[in-house]
Amino acid sequence: MYRYVMKRILFLIPTILGVIFIIYFVLNLTPGNPGRSILGVSAPQEAVDQLNEELGYNDPLIVKYYKYIKSLVVDHSFGTSYFTKQSVMDEVLPRFWVTLKLAIIGIVISTLIGVPLGILTAVKQYSVWDYLPSMIAFLLAAVPAFVLGMALLLIFSLKLNILPSYGLDSWECYIMPSLCMAIPITAFNVRFTKSSMLESIRADYIDTARAKGAKEKTVIWKHALKNALLPVVTNIGLNMGGLIMGAVVAERLFSVPGIGALIVDRINYRDEPVIIACTIVIAITFTIIMLIVDIVYAFIDPRIKAKYTRVKG
Repeated sequence: MYRYVMKRILFLIPTILGVIFIIYFVLNLTPGNPGRSILGVSAPQEAVDQLNEELGYNDPLIVKYYKYIKSLVVDHSFGTSYFTKQSVMDEVLPRFWVTLKLAIIGIVISTLIGVPLGILTAVKQYSVWDYLPSMIAFLLAAVPAFVLGMALLLIFSLKLNILPSYGLDSWECYIMPSLCMAIPITAFNVRFTKSSMLESIRADYIDTARAKGAKEKTVIWKHALKNALLPVVTNIGLNMGGLIMGAVVAERLFSVPGIGALIVDRINYRDEPVIIACTIVIAITFTIIMLIVDIVYAFIDPRIKAKYTRVKG
């Protein structure tokens, strides 16, 4: 198994190289320049051109890409922010930990509620325990995150005045952003888990287990659930990565200083070092999450572990 883990870790190298090149390519196509964004519209063109030259903005795409990779490998540095003149990692890491906390809280809430409800709706199919959760999940899945966030602000901050509407001064500040991120994922987890569970319940080996006299609880929890969890675990891993990448809506609505809001802010200034560093951190995090998902697979399904275990002759 360790050989597979090492392969996935080494896979980070081409992933990072590809991500950096794509970001540089996209930024190279977008209009505007950092010099004008930093100095303002009233700055003379000579000063703007001089600043762009100092920043290396006028270099060809391949040259900028090579210089960045060289700085990353040789100096172990993500560079200096065009806008604040501070170290990029000093700006990115604090924001990343905030987003990671929100994503972890969101994925815990969505998993603890969505997966059990999905199992319940599958086991109690065509009953009230199926129709009611399925209907609620369908409605919540159709509500955009920004609409949900504004509804939470209206109810809990404006009307009831029991939760803060912005910042991260206390633990209560995490509640509404986390719910804004978790509720749509919870609804999706209910539907996805139900579908996976029904597919497992209708399999031939379940009929065989029942024919052999196995109790219904044993059939559901030991046979059906174990196989149904494989795609659910993958879905949870993808959701975790999606929460990290898509947290910008909640961060904007609730004025949370996360990495998504940082990317959006610095796009306006074409702050390439910060944008690229944020993207690299997100890409590495997503790859690590999927690696953890693959390792969890081995504990759920012994066949996967056996596939990567060296056979001793």
